[in-house]
Amino acid sequence: MDIQIIRAKTLKPKPDQNNLGFGRYFTDHMFLMDYDPENGWHDARIVPYGDLQLSPASAVLHYGAEIFEGMKAYRRPDGQIQLFRPMENFKRLNNSAERITLPEVDPDFVLKALKTLIDLERDWVPSLPGTSLYIRPFLIGTDPFLGLHTLQKALYCVILSPVGSYYKEGLNPVKIMIETEDVRAVRGGTGYAKCGGNYAASNRAGHKAELKGYSQVLWLDGVERKYIEEVGAMNVMFQIGDTIVTPKLTGSVLPGITRKSCVELLQKHGYKVEERLLSVDELKDAMKAGTLKEAWGTGTAAVVSPIGELSYDGEKYTVAGGKIGPLTQWLYDTLTGIQWGKTEDPYGWTEIV
Repeated sequence: MDIQIIRAKTLKPKPDQNNLGFGRYFTDHMFLMDYDPENGWHDARIVPYGDLQLSPASAVLHYGAEIFEGMKAYRRPDGQIQLFRPMENFKRLNNSAERITLPEVDPDFVLKALKTLIDLERDWVPSLPGTSLYIRPFLIGTDPFLGLHTLQKALYCVILSPVGSYYKEGLNPVKIMIETEDVRAVRGGTGYAKCGGNYAASNRAGHKAELKGYSQVLWLDGVERKYIEEVGAMNVMFQIGDTIVTPKLTGSVLPGITRKSCVELLQKHGYKVEERLLSVDELKDAMKAGTLKEAWGTGTAAVVSPIGELSYDGEKYTVAGGKIGPLTQWLYDTLTGIQWGKTEDPYGWTEIV
């Protein structure tokens, strides 16, 4: 399939790289592609960034027929631009599509389309330390019909946003509250899919946590309310004694690409990593006994985010003295070094645009 390119007649001024924030600015162009059963995916095009035209009856607006991904493009010291494990994102996009019964995409073609879009917008990729070009592919059901039915029409879109740090704290430790009332997902549901409904379901608890001064909540499983699952926008890892423990992917936890990369890095460097069920009581005992050495979140947006305080049942526990621990710092430095092209990539994780 060819990609039609319609260039914007007027280009926007680039934002100040020192004050990008996260997801506030968008580039001059976006990628669109349509789907219907007769033609499959068709009309691939890069067009000026702007509003989408949808029927008020579109399935995405009424039944949450939507999935998305989060990726980044990085400016290397030599000026080149590279991606980090992009095929992992497109594999996960298709896994999400299968769960929501949206049409799957051809990973090779959407990667080609993404590189074409980024190449057109390469001046938007920032170069200051810690900045990057955030990539948001998403796929929505566009059937203009209110009956609940198998989806027939869809739209795939990619928008780009130059960003700085996801959290206002930057790499400073964040405060996390363990949620005991609301749940995010259950096994058999959509927890492993990256769909908007999962995040909408987390808003109430996240809002309550913010009012109490916490960055996000840490979810427990939806059945027994007993086992640690993930943070609102990140997977989570704990160093208990000399072992790194991260919740097992049971179907209600998002299989993060940064999580996978951290597990692989730790194992390659001789650390003992356990992907298993971790009860909140075991975590609480480790916090009380002082055997919880470090805790951190992992995700594309924040990369690695140290956790300096955990709150559970009204009790507050300081982690690693409220500072970033040496293992968390090593993971952050190693991952970002590869992502930004500052260090060698011995694993073949990066792709030049």
